[in-house]
Amino acid sequence: MEFIDELHFLKEQLFFKERICRNEGFENIVIAGMGGSGVAGQIFREMYSEVPVHLVDDYSIPRFVSRETLFIGISYSGNTEETVSATKEARRKKAHVVTISSGGKLKGLGNQHIAIPNATLQPRSATGYMLMPLLNSFGMVKKKSIQSAYWLLSELDKDNSECKAHAKAIMQGEKIPCIFGSRPFASIAYRWKTQFNENAKVLAYSNSFPELNHNDTMAIAQTYSKGKFYFMVFASERERIRKRIAVTADITDAQFNEIRAKGRSDFEKAMYLLHYGDYISYHLGRMRNVAPEDVSLIQKLKVRMA
Repeated sequence: MEFIDELHFLKEQLFFKERICRNEGFENIVIAGMGGSGVAGQIFREMYSEVPVHLVDDYSIPRFVSRETLFIGISYSGNTEETVSATKEARRKKAHVVTISSGGKLKGLGNQHIAIPNATLQPRSATGYMLMPLLNSFGMVKKKSIQSAYWLLSELDKDNSECKAHAKAIMQGEKIPCIFGSRPFASIAYRWKTQFNENAKVLAYSNSFPELNHNDTMAIAQTYSKGKFYFMVFASERERIRKRIAVTADITDAQFNEIRAKGRSDFEKAMYLLHYGDYISYHLGRMRNVAPEDVSLIQKLKVRMA
């Protein structure tokens, strides 16, 4: 499957109906996942707030994990060593363990396994498969909203010229992408950062309002080679955040390229923004004559670590 086909396939994944069988009575939720597999947990944590949600991107897990923990291990391949290690530790602590993967070592480690039906994608192209079981399990998205998100992504698949224009501006100036989000889409800003890293093979930076005003404001105005940064900011519906964005751009004399989400629900907007960023990074990769699907150095690292 060509990488552009993987982008087109994201909208189909929104109809993945699998869910966690047991989702009540837990004191906390812990989600382990790395790289493209970990993005689903980040998006879920930002959208869900009924009980504490903790993310694990390492070999070990928090000491508080217990029988009262719903532990979810996510690895597209099922063989990510950090996630496998964390999941085994959660099982030793008697947590209720659910695994999501296309197979691999994760399968069989938990009380329940959710099988990803397509094992030919890049992990970062399977976000829908890894995210939807989490949202389905906690009743966080309605069928109508899924259908609307499908059509929004379909429209982007047909016409992503705006995304290509952003990529062209980054390419022509050899700029560093700098993505600023805010709740409920701070996780999507981070997703953009990682997509630039993998699809376009460039370093990128992400942060979110209002936190970035307590750290990045001076740097935006006075960093080295300020003109080498390409700032993209997600428009916000929150009045105070909108004001922060406007004031920050003014006092730092920075050009903020506003990205406005389409859709009604937070889910629809999140999926639209996610896909929009996918296309910018894809086009930038093509302009740089690098293969978006190339992960040869990551594979080399895995071999060296084995």
